[in-house]
Amino acid sequence: MEFKRFLVEKLTLFFMLSTLITLAVALIGSAYDSGGRIGYADLLSPIRYAALCMLPTLVTWSPRELSVKELLCRKALMLVLLEAVVLLAAFSSPAIDTGNARVVLTLAGSVLVIFLLANLFLWLKDSAEAKKMTLDLARFQQLHE
Repeated sequence: MEFKRFLVEKLTLFFMLSTLITLAVALIGSAYDSGGRIGYADLLSPIRYAALCMLPTLVTWSPRELSVKELLCRKALMLVLLEAVVLLAAFSSPAIDTGNARVVLTLAGSVLVIFLLANLFLWLKDSAEAKKMTLDLARFQQLHE
């Protein structure tokens, strides 16, 4: 894959992650600290988490097309690294009650759900692009027969 296209895909993923993380923070915060109040500076935390989560995605870059097995292995490694990054950030944050096992498990589960949703959305986008390219190619072939 061309590195420029890889960067554009990662930028798309960053904004998708920011949205999904904001939703997860709102849901988890409502469940564990419904009476809590946040300040304006706290609104940046989903963006910081999304930026941190972009680092493990670098393991999926390759100058050549990956096989399905290679891609799945890299995605699994990326998930493990994502879990590690998020949990490390959570344990270093005084705002997150990491002494509560339910909070930690909920956080780890939300990382998995966000990972799956982001990959699903990216797959749907790529699938739509592939269908459009197939239709365009079929039209082109019909015109030049």
